[in-house]
Amino acid sequence: MMIDVLLFLFYVLQVYVLIHLIFPIFLWLVRLFVPNLSKDKSDYVAESDYAIIVTAYQQTDLIPDVVRSILSLNYSNYLVYIVADNCDVSNLVFNDNKIIVLRPETVLASNVKSHFYAINNFKRNHERLTIIDSDNLVDSNYLTELNKVFEMGYHAVQGVREAKNLNSNYACLDAANDIYYRYVDKFLLTKAGSSSSLSGSGMAFSTSLYMECLKDLDSNGAGFDKILQYEIVIRKLKIAFSEKAVVFDEKTAKSDQLVKQRARWINTWFKFFRLGLRMLSTGIFKFNWNQFLYGIMLCRPPLFILLFLSIMCFLVNLFIMPKIAVLFAILGIGFVIVFIKSLIYFKAKKEIYKSLIAIPKFIYFQVLALMKARIANKISVATEHYIEKTTK
Repeated sequence: MMIDVLLFLFYVLQVYVLIHLIFPIFLWLVRLFVPNLSKDKSDYVAESDYAIIVTAYQQTDLIPDVVRSILSLNYSNYLVYIVADNCDVSNLVFNDNKIIVLRPETVLASNVKSHFYAINNFKRNHERLTIIDSDNLVDSNYLTELNKVFEMGYHAVQGVREAKNLNSNYACLDAANDIYYRYVDKFLLTKAGSSSSLSGSGMAFSTSLYMECLKDLDSNGAGFDKILQYEIVIRKLKIAFSEKAVVFDEKTAKSDQLVKQRARWINTWFKFFRLGLRMLSTGIFKFNWNQFLYGIMLCRPPLFILLFLSIMCFLVNLFIMPKIAVLFAILGIGFVIVFIKSLIYFKAKKEIYKSLIAIPKFIYFQVLALMKARIANKISVATEHYIEKTTK
């Protein structure tokens, strides 16, 4: 009896792993053989009113750089709200009335609380808001490119978070990981008629939609973007992806930084896995293609966990179902091809290709992160940034 139960659970696990190995290949094939299911971008640009919310927790060293990049935008209709949570703001003095520095009276330690603190202190009723991290820099056409997508009728847009630093193998592999997710979960997913995933920053929304989705949320720790994307797609709306709305994001350059960050992310995945199941079931029962594909994406485990599960299934099937083992091998090759395609499509730099030899070490630190996932929000609230001046 126990053996039968174990076999059943193993079969369920295999189906789960196979779905997520097939998923990126399926999206790639849709891109190749099916007409573009996403809308074409408009060339019309209207200067809508933006609130640019920059959040910082404990560290403000990089704020002057992000402000400098924002003030270089080819755009005029915006105000910047810097929410300096648990920060010393004595060095945050700017001679521009577009920059508003806010220091909450009590420690918030929450992205959503920081965003709503900014919203509650808006100087005017901004039509749209965009969220930028304190370690980001923005491309000069960032808001212009967002507008091109908003003018097509979307209410939520995710831009590109391109690597700001490639100063270590960890940073390069972090960038490679980001490129893969950008290709599958943003580019291919939207081309297949679904929605882009959200990435925590470099994203923009109509202010009313953001408030509607998160006004009742009482959540600490990482993962607000996971809840937000669920709330948007469950409303039968689509999140657009803009390849030209670019922010430059600092990648994790040191192992301890990587472990703490990934521990928070893994914790978030386990915490919100139920949202993926709910989205998937909703998409199936309501025949909603957007929600169906998005639900599959939300249910996917972190890549290193998917790798370990795939290897385990392959090895076990060598002894019990050799034909299935061959299927796992073929899909594994297909997965690698899509990964390489992602690097080619987004023109990955040579440093990223050279760093791929260090993937086993990168995976090792993610295993360490998995072991710390349960206490992730106790050991780290936000990624600590090691200051290296970068200009753009």
